[in-house]
Amino acid sequence: MHEVISVNELSWKIAQKLLDKQAFYGVHASTTTAGATVIDAGVNAAGGFQAGKVFTELCLGGAGKAQLGFKTYGDLTFPSITISTDHPGIATLGSQFAGWRIKEADGSIAIGSGPARALAFKPKDVFEEIGYKDSSDKAVLTLESNNMPSDVLVEKVTTACGIKPENLIAVVAPTSSIAGLTQVTGRIVEVGIHKLRTLGLSPKLIKFACGYAPIPPQGKDFEVAMARTNDAILYGGTVYLTVEYDDEAALQKMVEQAPSKMSKDYGKPFLQIFREADKDFYKIDHNLFAPAVLMVNNAKTGKVFKAGEINPKVLAQSLGF
Repeated sequence: MHEVISVNELSWKIAQKLLDKQAFYGVHASTTTAGATVIDAGVNAAGGFQAGKVFTELCLGGAGKAQLGFKTYGDLTFPSITISTDHPGIATLGSQFAGWRIKEADGSIAIGSGPARALAFKPKDVFEEIGYKDSSDKAVLTLESNNMPSDVLVEKVTTACGIKPENLIAVVAPTSSIAGLTQVTGRIVEVGIHKLRTLGLSPKLIKFACGYAPIPPQGKDFEVAMARTNDAILYGGTVYLTVEYDDEAALQKMVEQAPSKMSKDYGKPFLQIFREADKDFYKIDHNLFAPAVLMVNNAKTGKVFKAGEINPKVLAQSLGF
């Protein structure tokens, strides 16, 4: 039996970086009444690019790497995040996917992602599909939120994960913070894998993955930040996957259908699309949620299929130029 990686064990070690060097990362750690550790990476703390890089790697369950640099999109050169993973299904769907809706004390919904999901098995169908469940007495939860989690939320998480409160680390950053903007665009590979999954490609057949997208500029408005992170992926994101697939014609067809430009809503900044849909995500064509460019290498034949294109015009418009 080959060893299975534990996303929570890997992430627990990475989270120690934030705890050990809080001033360097611009984060602030505190302990809840029950004894859980909560790390603020952008709610009241400054956070930043380095905190965002670590936050992204925590989201990936320590099963992927994030790098920051500059990339060029048309005539626009912009800070960008590059993701790579040799465990694509586990890192993206088994950890990073924002698939855990947790009710807060005030009735609002917090969206949980990261390795804690693999202990709580949220959502169940995703874990059954990738054939993964973590076993660890520690858990790391990542929250995209404007508020620090309540004791009620912490208790729900520790109960669902079957762990002691002192064995939970929750890391929080709002979308509009630098750490938040970095980690949300760091979901580029996950968006690509999720899209191909909806088109019929089993995540188990994806062997290696990498991708990059621009990190949007910061502003105070949450809605603008949310829209810009979407546009970064839809109009500026590139994903490269290595798969092992028998039916090459079927694979080619899936790749051709995958990019964001196949959506009827494509071509406008996301903020405009969102407002035209009465701010209801369910009214937006789900085909839009995909990277701008997908490249898939079939390791069985050595062929590479590519579809989509970067759209520098809409990207520049969205990013505030």
